This record gives sequence, structure tokens and C-alpha cells, in this order.
Amino acid sequence: MTHFSDRVERISISGIREVFEAAGADAINLGLGQPDFPTPDHAKRAAVDAIEAGDTDAYTGNKGVPELREAIAARHEADLGVSVAPDDVIATAGGSEALHLAMEAHVDAGEEVLIPDPGFVAYDALAKLAGGEPVPVPLREDLTIDPAAVEDAITDDTAAFVVNSPGNPTGTVSSEADVREFARIAREHDVLCVSDEVYAPFVFDGEHRSPLEFERDNVVVVDACSKRYSMTGWRLGWVTGASERVERMLRVHQYVQACASAPAQFAAEAALSGPQGVVDEMREAYERRRDLVVSGLADAGLECPTPQGAFYAMPRVPEGFVDECIERGVIVVPGEAFGEHGAGHARISYAAGEDDLRDALDLIAEAAEAVR
Repeated sequence: MTHFSDRVERISISGIREVFEAAGADAINLGLGQPDFPTPDHAKRAAVDAIEAGDTDAYTGNKGVPELREAIAARHEADLGVSVAPDDVIATAGGSEALHLAMEAHVDAGEEVLIPDPGFVAYDALAKLAGGEPVPVPLREDLTIDPAAVEDAITDDTAAFVVNSPGNPTGTVSSEADVREFARIAREHDVLCVSDEVYAPFVFDGEHRSPLEFERDNVVVVDACSKRYSMTGWRLGWVTGASERVERMLRVHQYVQACASAPAQFAAEAALSGPQGVVDEMREAYERRRDLVVSGLADAGLECPTPQGAFYAMPRVPEGFVDECIERGVIVVPGEAFGEHGAGHARISYAAGEDDLRDALDLIAEAAEAVR
């Protein structure tokens, strides 16, 4: 058998996908973070217009078309009051590639990457693919990332730490005080803070703040159109940070991707520059669904911190709960798929429609009763 690299042997297929593939075709899918809203019409039209005009027939610049990078910079200014130079933006194949670039450009073999536990499954795998050593940092009891725990975990071998707000799988939102602390830690310890802000538009309680507001040299921000505009299949994200960091990430990007999909870039520019009412509508819908799910979980006797953002809930669940849900036709993801400290929890996505959520909650109540 052909030799495989140690890096690829250290990772495995995502636990989210394993659960999804194991379920039946008629199951109610509360496992994937897939918005059930359509991509905005003006974004789709922009892609079609660009294709028909022949604007998508060639490679774009490695960083992306200027109009898109200008729109991304303007969105950061509008949402955060942060001035970002368009030249310090790289358009990527979704937020996933943006995270990959951040790891590959900043992590040497054997260096540590501090990741939230439970946290998004890609953090651990991408740190390993970069040759690094992921170091899980347990969350607080309320499932928020604790700056003090992050700082305590830093060693001479630490290259970076990841923060994610609003959080996947937790739905929690970091306070301004905590975000300021993340920025201070990055600056004073001279380590990179990778801030995953893909769910930034969807905050119900509190407000989204970015470490980039308080520290520029040692913060890299990852974002995408995937959730913001229900464009997961378009695979269009971006990464931004200090010029020197962007230049190093570009070195990786030009060889693994060359450029993001040209039609997707034109669609993303239109989405970012156009009317944002669609984002407001999605946020309001997710907040209603959040309330529905939290109430339903409480009725089922499951303890769950109220999510402050994104579209995930992470209740504490009895042993065997996930299997019982799948047996009844509801896909939820076991908490341990997101790290050791996720054990005893399950992640429930409420990106599904309200009718599906109501049906699923009835089945979830049956599953909870069955394993008590």
C-alpha cells in the first residue's frame, strides 16, 4: 500500500459528516449548519451577468477582484468601524480555506495552536495539517471562551490561539471585555489570534465585537458569505490582517487555490454591497427559532444555555440520547465530535424551518424520555 503522510494520518472524517451519512434520507437534519434561505436574488443575478459578459473566463488576481476586496473592506468599516485596506484582503474558497491559510502561514512543525473545546471541528484538523499541535482549552460553564484559560495555556511553543464568536457549536457570544482581553493577550505574548467571525451577523443578545478593533498586528480575521448570505455552496470567504501576514498567507493561497471562483466573487461583491435587509430577516428568523428550540428543550427536560448568536444550541444530554434521536429520524451531533469537553452535550442546528423544528422537538422529547 502507498505510504500516507503523518499529517493526514493524524486527522479523520468530521464527526458531523459521519452522523449525517448514517441517517436516513427522510430524517430531519439538525446536524449541518446549512441555512434554509435562498441566496439573495441580486447576488445570483450578478454571477449570471458576469458569466454572460465573459468576466469569469480567466483567473482573477490571486487576492480576488478589486471590487470584491473593496466591498469586504467597506463591510468591515460599516459593521465594526475598523478600517481595512482592500489590499489586505484575500478572497478564499470559503471560510475553510481562510482558516487553512492562517494555520499554514503561521504554524511551524511542533508549535502549539490553542483551540476552544468544544469548538469547530476544523480547528483541530487544520492545526495538525500545518504540522502543529492543537491544545484544547476548556470553555467556561456557560460555554464561552475564557481569556484567562487561554492565557494560562500559552507556552514558549504557542504560535496561535483561535477564538470564535458567535460560536460554533455553542451559540455563545464573547463580551466586549473578553474580546479586549484576547487582543491584549495576542499583543503582550506576541502570538497570533485567529478570530473566526463567520457568524458575526447573527447576534441576538449583546453585540459582536472583533479583536481586530483593539489589535491590528497580531490578529487575523476569517469571515465568509456562507452563513451571512446563505451562500454555503458558492464557497466564498476571506481573510484579513496586517499586510505582512496577508502577504505570507497569499504565498500559500496562490499555490493551493490560485484564486477564488470568479462567478462567486461577483456574487459576493453584490451581496456585500447590496441591500442588507436579507441578513436582518435571517437574524430575526433565527432568533424566533432559537426561542422555539430553547423552550422545546426545556419542555423535554434538557438543560441548555440560551444561545446568544449563530444558529446552534448545545444542551446537556443523557448517555444514548444522540442514538435515540437518530433512531427516531432526527440528526443531531454528539458533543464529543467537537472535543473531549463536549462529551455529555449534543449540538442542535436550528437553521432548519420552524415546522421541521417543531416536529424534531417532539421526537427529541421522546428520545430524552427513552434514555432517562
